[in-house]
Amino acid sequence: FDHYFATYPKAANPLNQPSFTAAPDTPAVNGLTPERIAHNPNLAPPFRLDRAQAHTCDMDHEYTDEQRAYNGGRVDKFVEVSRERKGYTGCKDPNTVMGFYDGNTVTALWNYAQHYAMSDNSYGSVFGPSTPGALNLVAGQTHGVTDFIAGTSASGRDREMNVVEGTVIYDPDPAFDDCSSIKPARIKMQGRTIRDLMKEKNVSWGWFQGGFRPSSHEADGKAICDVTTLAYGGVPLRAYVPHHEPFQYFEQTSNPHHLPPTSTAAIGHDDQANHQYDLDDFWSALKAGNMPAVSFLKAPAAQDGHAGYSDPLDEQMFLVDTVNRLQSAREWKDTAILIAYDDSDGWYDHQMPPRRMGSATKADALDGPGVCGKTSPGAYQGRCGYGPRLPLLVISPYSKANFVDHTITDQTSILRFIEDNWHLGRIGNQSFDEMAGRLDALFDFSHGGSTPPLRLDSFTGEPSAIQSPQGTIQPRAAD
Repeated sequence: FDHYFATYPKAANPLNQPSFTAAPDTPAVNGLTPERIAHNPNLAPPFRLDRAQAHTCDMDHEYTDEQRAYNGGRVDKFVEVSRERKGYTGCKDPNTVMGFYDGNTVTALWNYAQHYAMSDNSYGSVFGPSTPGALNLVAGQTHGVTDFIAGTSASGRDREMNVVEGTVIYDPDPAFDDCSSIKPARIKMQGRTIRDLMKEKNVSWGWFQGGFRPSSHEADGKAICDVTTLAYGGVPLRAYVPHHEPFQYFEQTSNPHHLPPTSTAAIGHDDQANHQYDLDDFWSALKAGNMPAVSFLKAPAAQDGHAGYSDPLDEQMFLVDTVNRLQSAREWKDTAILIAYDDSDGWYDHQMPPRRMGSATKADALDGPGVCGKTSPGAYQGRCGYGPRLPLLVISPYSKANFVDHTITDQTSILRFIEDNWHLGRIGNQSFDEMAGRLDALFDFSHGGSTPPLRLDSFTGEPSAIQSPQGTIQPRAAD
């Protein structure tokens, strides 16, 4: 959260950069005060990254090392951990981990926060990288590994780096995916996901990811995912990242050969695609008036904001283009967009996460070697949490305007929101959705959905010169 909103709503506003000036009544956030910057317990103080520094190296965001950085609640070892791992992450300067942006770089997010609602007290469900975050989003659960397939680049610690006591803690690729690489480890998962609950209540849904549509198929039908998009500096980057696709870890929700939907009308429903689609399929469904009730949209790699190969400006292009298109659709009057992140990339955040789940494995280190808080009898291990604080925004006609929520929430609060909205019940089996904080405070359903659309420029992140007047969106025909 500090990496994007540390000084919100005050931006430096240097010349020749997109500017941000907050409304007088904009609420403050739990960010970095001058006192926290000047008297920071880390070896280097937090510092502002300029828009010209949008592209950075990747931070260390492994399960164990993130715990070490928080150091039992003292939150003072970020630079040391970064220094130890700089050869691994590609960061020449370990102090980079303390950097943060403001409204001159993540301009769109600051404008969305200004006009809609966001949280400053939301967390990753556990410590660690993308795969645990993606799994928690759809299953509330990172436990349940049934098979581990070592990669061709496996080292002696390949298994323990990825899986501990049946729980995934790193980024192995999904085994039920033709486009998973043979170099990293691959795993299979078992257990229920939000798909099982939606299927029981006939709720239409889909996961839509950039690059999911294969570039070709081999003679035996195996998919090849070599579609590329241009990343920072104009370098072609493979669009599809298998370990960002959580449903491909479960056989019952996977689409191993990346088969397309049998028709546009079938998108969101049972067919050969099994609810796993390319991003283009989402826009086809929207154009046809067939947008699923629940849609997960994942950017292509070049636009997913991941430090090292993407950046906040590329991410902004994806976010703004997506939001602008949805706000122009007739479905907008019934829509809520939740902007969320799968992990923190290991960037510094001053707020110690709440302790909700203890763990005692050799991968844990929050309170010393092998220790993360207190463990409960029978609790699944390897799920030390909550993890680092993350941005969470709600963009909707029903969201509160210029509002900051301080309720404790986590990635599975999104899961709980889906469960509650469609009366689906809970997943069970120690899924975090059972304890997740609710997102209700971010919404106001009493005003009839009157929060107006906000169209932004995808390059600058500033309000577009052309705004859609309230009331021009045509009502959706009755189902």
